Amino acid sequence: MASKLPKIVGPRLTEVRLEDLTEDAAPDFRRGEKYDGVQFSRVAADGLELSGTDFAECEFQGVSFNDTQLRGAGFRDCILSELYAPVFRAARSTWRDVHLNNPRLGSAELYESGLQSVRIDGGKLDFLNLRGSKLTDVLITDCIINELDLGSAAATRVVLKNCTLGTLDLTGARLKDFDVRGTDFRTISGLGSLAGLVIDDYQLTLLAPLLAGHLGIRVV
Repeated sequence: MASKLPKIVGPRLTEVRLEDLTEDAAPDFRRGEKYDGVQFSRVAADGLELSGTDFAECEFQGVSFNDTQLRGAGFRDCILSELYAPVFRAARSTWRDVHLNNPRLGSAELYESGLQSVRIDGGKLDFLNLRGSKLTDVLITDCIINELDLGSAAATRVVLKNCTLGTLDLTGARLKDFDVRGTDFRTISGLGSLAGLVIDDYQLTLLAPLLAGHLGIRVV
């Protein structure tokens, strides 16, 4: 009798609900400060030094963080819509119970970060660097990502649905229930780290030549 395959477990997401927010039309962003229950709309924080800044139960609408230093920053119970940054610097940041809607990011440096219960809907990211990060319960839908770097990352219950990927780097990654069914991709590197990846039959045909080359198999 054939062994029963383990059940695929999807992301466990917490719905973000924000009420009684205080609108700040001209925020004075400061490094290391904590912002709680604030709504930011169509403001620019470009080029600021905001390392270690903490945002809790905040809503961002059309905010620009281009070349802003957000190293070690925290986002908790936040909604970010139309986030804009040709250069987004948020290495070693923390994201928990966050919803990003239609972001427009060029180079997104999020390496060695922690993402838990994060949802990304739509948008375009040229380069998403999550190298060495820990992702738990993450859902990405209808998003265009030219290059996604998950090298040495730990990813559990992650789904990319109806996305378009250029290059996906999984070198040294540790995956569990990492589901990319229905997502188009051009190439995957790190073929020795595919355990835990969930794909469909069509994607398997795309991967077959890469796997054959990786294993030294000659198809004649």
